[in-house]
Amino acid sequence: MHIWILRTDASSSNEAVHLQQRLRSLSTELVTLRNRLHVQGGQPATVKGGGGPVPPLAPVSTAPQPAVPPRSAHNVPAPIGSVTQQQRPQAPSSGSSSNLEDLIHLHGPLTEDAVMKCLQARFQASNFYTNVGPILLCVNPYKEVGNPLTLSSTRGIALSPQLNKVVQEAVRQQSETGYPQAIILSGTSGSGKSHVSMLLLRQLFAVAGGGPETDAFKHLAAAFTVLRSLGSAKTMTNSESSRIYGDTRQDTIEDSNRFQAWKNCLGILGIPFLDVVRVLAAVLLLGNVQFMDGKGLEVDVKGEAELNAVAGLLGVSGGALFRGLTSRTHNARGQLVKSVCDANMSNMTRDCLAKALYCRTVATIVRRANSLKRLGSTLGTLSSDSNESVHNQAEVTSQHASTIGGSTNAGSKSMAALNNAIRHATDGFIGILDMFGFEEPKPSQLEHLCINLCAETMQHFYNTHIFKSSIESCRDEGINCEVEVDYVDNVPCIDLVSSLRTGLLSMLDVECSIRGTAESYVSKIKVQHKNNSRLFDPKPIDPRLFCIQHFAGKVVYDATDFLDTNKDVIQDDLVAVFYKHSCNFGFATHLFGSELKALYSVETVPRGVSFRISPTSHTDLLNGDEPVSTLTQDFHTRLDNLLRTLVHARPHFVRCICSNSQEAANRFERGIVVRQIRSLQVLETVNLMAGGYPHRMRFKAFNMRYRCLAPFAKLNRTEEKVTDDCNLILQYVMDSIGKQQSLVSTSYAMGKRHIFLSEGIRQQLEKLRSETRQKAATLIQCCWRGWHCRYRMSAIRREKTVNQPPVSRTAIGGTRPRPQPIAGTPPPDPNEKCDAKIIQQTCNLFGLDLERPPPVPPSRSYTVTGNTKLGYPQTRVMKMTYPEDTTTGDDGPVLLKGDTVLVVGASHRRGHLIVEHKHCTLHVPFQFLELKQSVNI
Repeated sequence: MHIWILRTDASSSNEAVHLQQRLRSLSTELVTLRNRLHVQGGQPATVKGGGGPVPPLAPVSTAPQPAVPPRSAHNVPAPIGSVTQQQRPQAPSSGSSSNLEDLIHLHGPLTEDAVMKCLQARFQASNFYTNVGPILLCVNPYKEVGNPLTLSSTRGIALSPQLNKVVQEAVRQQSETGYPQAIILSGTSGSGKSHVSMLLLRQLFAVAGGGPETDAFKHLAAAFTVLRSLGSAKTMTNSESSRIYGDTRQDTIEDSNRFQAWKNCLGILGIPFLDVVRVLAAVLLLGNVQFMDGKGLEVDVKGEAELNAVAGLLGVSGGALFRGLTSRTHNARGQLVKSVCDANMSNMTRDCLAKALYCRTVATIVRRANSLKRLGSTLGTLSSDSNESVHNQAEVTSQHASTIGGSTNAGSKSMAALNNAIRHATDGFIGILDMFGFEEPKPSQLEHLCINLCAETMQHFYNTHIFKSSIESCRDEGINCEVEVDYVDNVPCIDLVSSLRTGLLSMLDVECSIRGTAESYVSKIKVQHKNNSRLFDPKPIDPRLFCIQHFAGKVVYDATDFLDTNKDVIQDDLVAVFYKHSCNFGFATHLFGSELKALYSVETVPRGVSFRISPTSHTDLLNGDEPVSTLTQDFHTRLDNLLRTLVHARPHFVRCICSNSQEAANRFERGIVVRQIRSLQVLETVNLMAGGYPHRMRFKAFNMRYRCLAPFAKLNRTEEKVTDDCNLILQYVMDSIGKQQSLVSTSYAMGKRHIFLSEGIRQQLEKLRSETRQKAATLIQCCWRGWHCRYRMSAIRREKTVNQPPVSRTAIGGTRPRPQPIAGTPPPDPNEKCDAKIIQQTCNLFGLDLERPPPVPPSRSYTVTGNTKLGYPQTRVMKMTYPEDTTTGDDGPVLLKGDTVLVVGASHRRGHLIVEHKHCTLHVPFQFLELKQSVNI
């Protein structure tokens, strides 16, 4: 056996921990290989910490293997455990790996190198999406570099079957259960999350939202186009990073087209273009304004023309804006004191104004976009425990190890009633969550600490949902899982940053309240967490720097601007400038509307109070020495609200991976990919999905979903024998799998309240269920369509016989039907039938030739009704539909009963009139028409 050790560079994080995990994984692989080569009758090897001996695999056979009778919850023999584990060939070729759509089907030992080689083979074959059971991995090929990452930009891009499957599964679960669904994208910055989210959103609209022609799609596409331009920036690792930071300059012909599209999208959202442009121009010009210390008390300004231009754009006077930037009001023991700021303070106030204008403009656009399409209801605020109870009542498949099913006692019935009420109160939605990706820029600021905390939180949510819940459920119900999944728990890092009293962010809030310094803050956190292995000093040591070991690597943070950034305040002297009586630009006044309303609620303005630069859900208007809510507190509040929403939703995970660090198209760097495989714990996920029990279902829910796989007559269908029905269903499923000679290892276990399923058998169950339902649907449709056709045939024949139109005389040669003799009268004498002499005299009288038929008289240009002669044209009404038989396939016009038509003359056909209707001319029998009262005489 060859052991490959992949080495990373010196900056790779936690090398010793990774080597420990590799050694533990390799030891497990050695035991697996030894068991596979072990002769029958020998003693199986034992995995350290695995919870017992690992049974040797049975030889490959098409017959189903007998179930192993394990210990039951009630000491009653019940079949559980390992079923049909097939031997797998070693060392797959690159060709077979490129066609492998699910990593749980990897042949041979499941190692980090095998996973990486499979991803590389698929990447080189342009297969960028790979499943790990229900979880999807996306390797970014960087083929869309420069894409504006909007809904409109994804038009024409073919959606992969894997992404379509994620959307279809989310829609299916939402329609079947009514519970909210969340498609969660995670990965480092630049891994392609935003691009994938746009593809998913477009597909979601195509499947369940009415398509791209709906108003909701157009409004959302316009919002993304507008916000993408205002909320994207180029960073060291991502040229299209989703945040407000830095700038991106483009000088291309396409840039003008994008600007025009951006302008049009503002119009779709109902936001005046000039209002936004005036604010953005003012923000840009503020960067050219510089305050310097003057000779006297006041400061001098460099760029006075730009300052006046800013004042003009914002609709205020230049003097008022200058005073708002260079003076401040203080409240000293009830006395208001106005002081002049120095150059440094004035420049900070200028930056605060630029931030406030920009952030509030973006927030206004977001509010406008949200107001166009609001959710129908508000989500409930349930705890994670109650959320599990909600999931327990659903009778559908458990995805990602969520508990499903219901108990039968009175307590669970009352809980079911409560959960049903909650289910209807929480109107189910399908959300796509594109969160911040992990970053390690140099130097890292407070914003990056918040971003990485968000990434840590999403990783913890993934660990809890995938690993922790599965392992704890197996342990609680006495299930002995053969695979030991040793995942990295990042709770210590989250506690380090966000703990209530001793967390770094809480200590930062305290330091801001006492007006401390960056050095004192760093010193205090190092003393508080001196025994925490996640916090350490960087090299070289600096009094303002500290380092944190995150789940994806080490990051060095510079606390120089932590306090100022966290305060995030703007003084009322500057806000008062935009009051409506002194500002003629209504949009600027609207940006500070809530603050101005609170500020002018009293007579004294300004009075030395502070506001938040970035808008919040509530107005922060507090006196000088009282603590104002900080940036990190607001971030915590928003993150907590997001987590409360996710707790009540069923997640579908999409894990995005960078293929290289240069954003080069179709380049696969093994070191970069391996580092992300470790941080995202892909190998641990593959091990759990391939050999563990990641899914569990209540017995009743399992029977309700998969009872179609067993003969109906053999099922007990009683709550007392629900486990017997489960075993019967699984027995037939294992028979079907044995006949198909599947190479997938499948196993299940019966617990106290749940049946535990491996990913392999879950896929087989879903496949067989889908095939059975398809066959049943085909049979039902066949029977119904046959019956319907037979039923309709007799009815059609009856209708055709009853409604058959009279045969016209032209159809029988144009001769008048011979009158029938009266019954009982003798036939006339042959000599009395015809007198040739009388006939000859009559012909001579009228000038007719006896040898020729008489000529057809010319058509009259009128008709006679009663004693009135009516000329053409005439207005008549259809007495019945013509033609009557419309089933002949003729595409000609049809005149319906009651239609008003125009008769323009007599037809050359005997007994017909020429009719015009809707620019069409038809020859209609005379008896089909009746004269309308108002006619042209």
